[in-house]
Amino acid sequence: MSNFLEVDRYKQQVAAYFDSRTNYDRGEFHPQIAHLLLEYTQITKGKKVLDIATGTGLVAIEAAQLVGCQGGVIGVDISPGMLKQGRSKIAQLGLKNIELIEADAEALNFSQNSFELVLCCSALPYFTNIPNALYHWYSLLKSGGEIGLCVFSETSFIAGIVLQKVAKKYGLELPNWNEITGNEQKCKTLLAAAGFQDIEVITKQVGNYLAWENLVTSWSKILKNPLYFQFLKLDDRQLEKLKQDYFSELKALSTNQGIWNDITTFLVFGRK
Repeated sequence: MSNFLEVDRYKQQVAAYFDSRTNYDRGEFHPQIAHLLLEYTQITKGKKVLDIATGTGLVAIEAAQLVGCQGGVIGVDISPGMLKQGRSKIAQLGLKNIELIEADAEALNFSQNSFELVLCCSALPYFTNIPNALYHWYSLLKSGGEIGLCVFSETSFIAGIVLQKVAKKYGLELPNWNEITGNEQKCKTLLAAAGFQDIEVITKQVGNYLAWENLVTSWSKILKNPLYFQFLKLDDRQLEKLKQDYFSELKALSTNQGIWNDITTFLVFGRK
């Protein structure tokens, strides 16, 4: 995305999309992966932490509890709706060592060498220039500081995989959201290019079987997702036909247990 107006419009769409999803933390998946990232992160009392795309604070709040009153956490996000809910949760818990800020995580106004730990959980595909974002976050770390990412393989999330396949019939080349972190080597290469050293990748499978009813109700969310903006090129008739083809492909994958949803998760760590 080289056009600044297009980038700005896209980021506004991302903010609006997540403003409409402020209840995402009530499910099982997002709390699970937030805790998983922190479980494998070298986080100790007294550390100063930056949580990128903090949402409602799933990672930031737990991190604040881990670093204690001697440490501190700043969470940044582009969605004011998410941040409002996160601040409410913080107030209920009475935490004083955490602050949530509305900001563009690709252009943060913090001094270089400010943090000892940067975290980003499951949000990487939404950034417009991922290599540049990682280099920017690298600059915010103190020497010896660490980054911790939760990202996914290119085989993860069956709905997106099937949608990508079906969209080709309609002349749409949907990108695989997770291609840039698609396997362990890609993760290592990505962090190395940003300057990180001592890179480690831990692989976990957190997949599950999806009920058909849940897939049906998720269609409206797909249409709202700014990463699927190419659907705007289709007229109503084409979109309805694509929807039918999408569900037919998914139905063919159905088993007695449901439809297997691979979520190969990479916990990626690097040091400055």
